[in-house]
Amino acid sequence: MLDQSSPLRPKPAAADAERVIKLAVLAVGGQGGGVLADWITDVAERNGYVAQSTSVAGVAQRTGATIYYIEMARDTGRLPVFALSPSQGDVDILIAAELMEAGRAIIRGFVTPERTTLITSSHRIAAVSEKIEPGDGRASSAKVHATAQAASKRFIAFDMEKIAADNGTMISASLLGALAGSDALPFTRESYEQAIGAGGRGVKASLAAFGAAYDRARGAAVPAPTPAEPAIVESALGAGRVAGPQNLLQGWQAQAARIDLMPVAVRDMALRGLRKVVDYQDIAYGREYLDRLDRAVALDDADHAHALSIAAAKHLANAMCYDDMIRVADLKTRSTRDRRVRKEVGVKDGSILQVTEYFHPRIEEFCGTLPASLGSYIENRPRLAGFLDRRINRGRRIRTDSFAGFAALWFIGGLRRWRRRLLRHRVETAHLDQWYALALGHVATDYALAVEILNCRRLIKGYSDTHVRAQSKFDRVLSALPMLKGREDAADWIRRLREAALKDEKGDMLDGALKTVATLNEALGVINQR
Repeated sequence: MLDQSSPLRPKPAAADAERVIKLAVLAVGGQGGGVLADWITDVAERNGYVAQSTSVAGVAQRTGATIYYIEMARDTGRLPVFALSPSQGDVDILIAAELMEAGRAIIRGFVTPERTTLITSSHRIAAVSEKIEPGDGRASSAKVHATAQAASKRFIAFDMEKIAADNGTMISASLLGALAGSDALPFTRESYEQAIGAGGRGVKASLAAFGAAYDRARGAAVPAPTPAEPAIVESALGAGRVAGPQNLLQGWQAQAARIDLMPVAVRDMALRGLRKVVDYQDIAYGREYLDRLDRAVALDDADHAHALSIAAAKHLANAMCYDDMIRVADLKTRSTRDRRVRKEVGVKDGSILQVTEYFHPRIEEFCGTLPASLGSYIENRPRLAGFLDRRINRGRRIRTDSFAGFAALWFIGGLRRWRRRLLRHRVETAHLDQWYALALGHVATDYALAVEILNCRRLIKGYSDTHVRAQSKFDRVLSALPMLKGREDAADWIRRLREAALKDEKGDMLDGALKTVATLNEALGVINQR
């Protein structure tokens, strides 16, 4: 038998005891990343480990997460040397409070297939890079899932944010439960729960979220999702519950009955559009919407799966529900918005919530809310418009929790009953009619091109300067139609131009795509001359 002090005695146990476990947490503001790091450190120390926790702050507003880095090793009486931040290929456990942060960690090399246990919530928080893209800038969640599965030794992902919200606490408790359930650290469940209990605040809710996430990480069964409703509404009259005065209900039912006469494939989108338009204005406006939609339905057929009618149903509603000062004020004074804000902020019943709205109207918005003749009179006189703009065009903060602030916005929102007489409505209606006539005029010669012209309405969105830029892109895309006249791939080119316009705010990609179309048109002209 070797003497305990003999240098010849094998030391695998000692080597394992001195092993440093390295764990990184990536979380954005408000997710409790610091609390989670403190809990993990506390758990380690309760189990006879020495631990060190550091943090590297990220940039605010979701352009980067704070990295909380923890290193721990058994307390052998010798103080280990700990690093201050994670290194590529040298992380044992990585916890991400949101799916795309897990993707960023993979890109930065913190996740390796031979070593790292990756734990992440599967919910999404849109990054700034996703929000600023005029179109659908969302990155693919499925691609991140597939990459994470391949890049990590073990991958655990489920909606930990929902578990936390269902239990009335922060996601940090769910993340800790997933960590405990993964068995990635050699600690018991009880020690994790003791660390939560030592916090003293919100313990019950945090323990409930911890337990739910712990069970889920260990593969406990979850309730099956409720089957989705059929995509096609068989009867508009029987779809959803509509309440209100009897005279308005009769008007609604009369318009809903018109949808039942449309092709089955069109009814769902038509009903959604009708609801949006009626909510925006009134029943009569809904009748105008269906009158316009009927023109597309009359030109359509089943051979094309009614693509024209479906596109018209969607984009007509969006075009008729343009954002103006009246719409913004109306939405900001609705009781549903107040309830949503209270829920998001977490205001308890009986507590006072102060809400400050920020407005920056331009002379264009001011004139748009005036009667058409008066608004045109001002816009056609640059000196008068400039004089008024210097007094109007500045930021304003309105407290909608005060009587005066709420009343001011409520009054502006109430102007919608006169909206049809205002300048903005006349301008928007003229633009809509021109676009719609252009699209329907191509149905007989190029059905696909007609559909793509309708889809170009996606480009127009937003309010104030955003709306101006969007409409400029819309006009630039459709300016290519004369160059594409007679081409079999005209629809495909309009689609490409639209997607290019949606890619960046400045429109540089659109400029390049338009130059390509112009070059192809010139080359075709040279060939035809020969």
